[in-house]
Amino acid sequence: MTVITFIGAGSTVFTKNIAGDLLHREALKGATIRLMDINPRRLEESEVVVGKLAQTLGGRARVETYTDQRRALEGADFVVVSFQIGGYEPATVTDFEVPKRFGLRQTIADTLGVGGIMRGLRTVPHLWSICADMMEVCPRAIMLQYVNPMAINTWAIGAKFPEIRQVGLCHSVQGTAEELARDLDIPIEEIRYRAGGINHMSFYLNFEHRQPDGSYVDLYPALRQGYRDGRFPKPSSWNPRCPNKVRYEMLMRLGYFVTESSEHFAEYTPWFIKRDRPDLIEKFGIPLDEYPKRCVEQIARWDKQAQEYRDAEKIVVKPSHEYASAIVNSVVTGEPSVIYGNIRNRGFIPQLPDGCAVEVPILVDDNGLQPTTVQDIPPQLIALQRTNINVQELTVAALMTENREHIYHAAMLDPHTGAELDLEQIWSLVDDLLDAHGEFTPEWARPEPRRKAS
Repeated sequence: MTVITFIGAGSTVFTKNIAGDLLHREALKGATIRLMDINPRRLEESEVVVGKLAQTLGGRARVETYTDQRRALEGADFVVVSFQIGGYEPATVTDFEVPKRFGLRQTIADTLGVGGIMRGLRTVPHLWSICADMMEVCPRAIMLQYVNPMAINTWAIGAKFPEIRQVGLCHSVQGTAEELARDLDIPIEEIRYRAGGINHMSFYLNFEHRQPDGSYVDLYPALRQGYRDGRFPKPSSWNPRCPNKVRYEMLMRLGYFVTESSEHFAEYTPWFIKRDRPDLIEKFGIPLDEYPKRCVEQIARWDKQAQEYRDAEKIVVKPSHEYASAIVNSVVTGEPSVIYGNIRNRGFIPQLPDGCAVEVPILVDDNGLQPTTVQDIPPQLIALQRTNINVQELTVAALMTENREHIYHAAMLDPHTGAELDLEQIWSLVDDLLDAHGEFTPEWARPEPRRKAS
């Protein structure tokens, strides 16, 4: 019997999607699914949803709930991690509102920039606590890590717990491929691609269309011409606030298409979000403060959906494009699959630092995770990735050494922050963020209490 533990199972919509994917797999219909969360109400909602999913999809799965992390992990084969330390309120709101006071605007703030740095500081210690428990009660389990900032988290886990079998999972590679297929009016099943880089800054090195005779045609010329003609990107099919123009512009400048969304990518570079250039915001349709808006919308949707799920006799979900179920199925059955995952760099991308987190194709079967090497990434892409790796490396260094100064160093080297603020502003902003986040940050990172003026 396969045991799959969800840490942060109160993220009910995500848990529903992953559990639904797992239970669609014949080899996993009888699995034990353990749901763990510190929020009893959200945990109970997830129990209702996953229980009804199990009944709808065969009824053989066993669903258990836990509020104790260690007990939930005992003897687990797979550990799915999805949580947000500090939640939307107060943590996410703080990550946006404090930088605004310095004139620094963001779009998502969960991966890089001052928002990503702060999120890493409050998230990594909790991931380490999971790893410590896993080493004692399920040392051979595979961690399927869905928490942002993905690259910082993956790097930090690998640095402190190199024995943990882990992979950081994101849907940007396969999701963007589907977006481009939609722009091109080509079925995604007819497209072949290969990508490599770092999370949220991986690039398609090949993007091709399979022909009836079995040959392949490079689709990059069609993408470039479509952008020149104004036909691409097509209007968003899911969020009209995010028109996806930034990535097409980067395609024209770099020659390759990046796998993460335009709203994310805009804040990983110094070129698009500038306080004195509202024309750039308008030209590229950059959705400032996008993530808080999504959070508010998702909370409102869930309040309505939660009651609908309680009232429903059955819950039907379509398989998603997340990789978790493919990994679990391949390890359990030996049926091979290829996924894109984030792992510790051990020469898998030779041009990038050893130990950093890289996103590469990974073969999965009953031998586990077997990353492949990507060694032909063009130098301009490597150079851009290094600008983000600098921030990740210094954030991980701060966590590993408990050196507060590296937090400031990370913010100084962030491309967007450095383009907008001077050094004094950056240090003051970091102070204010650490102060505002309070107990959500590690004790060593908290600033000294400020003296009141007499």
